Amino acid sequence: MAVVAVVAAVLVGVAVWVYLSLDQLVKRAIEDYGTEILQAAVTVERVKLAPADGTGELRGLAIGNPKGFRTAHAATAGTIEIAVDPLTVAKDLVVVKRIVVVAPNITYEPGARGSNFDAMQRNIDHYLGADKAGAKRSGSRKLIVERLTIKGARLSYSPPVMSGKASVLFNLPDIQLTNVGKGRGGVTPGELTKIVVDALVARIAEAMGRSAIQRGVESLLGR
Repeated sequence: MAVVAVVAAVLVGVAVWVYLSLDQLVKRAIEDYGTEILQAAVTVERVKLAPADGTGELRGLAIGNPKGFRTAHAATAGTIEIAVDPLTVAKDLVVVKRIVVVAPNITYEPGARGSNFDAMQRNIDHYLGADKAGAKRSGSRKLIVERLTIKGARLSYSPPVMSGKASVLFNLPDIQLTNVGKGRGGVTPGELTKIVVDALVARIAEAMGRSAIQRGVESLLGR
């Protein structure tokens, strides 16, 4: 999920950085590639890059839901920090030193064929299958991500009751991925999206399972 997926959209912008030197054009690339991979609207308020030292910041990223879900967003993030090895931005293998997604808000919504994140996982798999068949041209450039962190995430579980106005809030354990793509010669933006979304879905299941156990214990204790 692409925080979801959020990170992958940032990396797509990094991957085309050498060609798109203006922040506004990088913003457009993030939105276009992110939306194509997830089949959900990806928007960004502002991108600020410093190509000389490889650092940058993305603000106001929002990932919508796939079709068929009522909540407005699957994930939003106020700030995403990035740092890239500037010597690699013109190469076929871009080395990303770090990505830090700070305090994203994530909405988990169940549906008739699974959750909104299940739908995004299917969309990513479809994209990757089409990419291998040569139907998509996300670029031959690949990425190695040395450190990817999603910290301080809040999960809103939105079951289909009370017209979707009822929700349960959870704190998600932080996600830390290291050396993504290093052992396989890099990953494409689509492959990175899958890795990040799969990790996020695992954290969501962990948090919700822990909460269910806690509620069961409290019920047995009569609290």
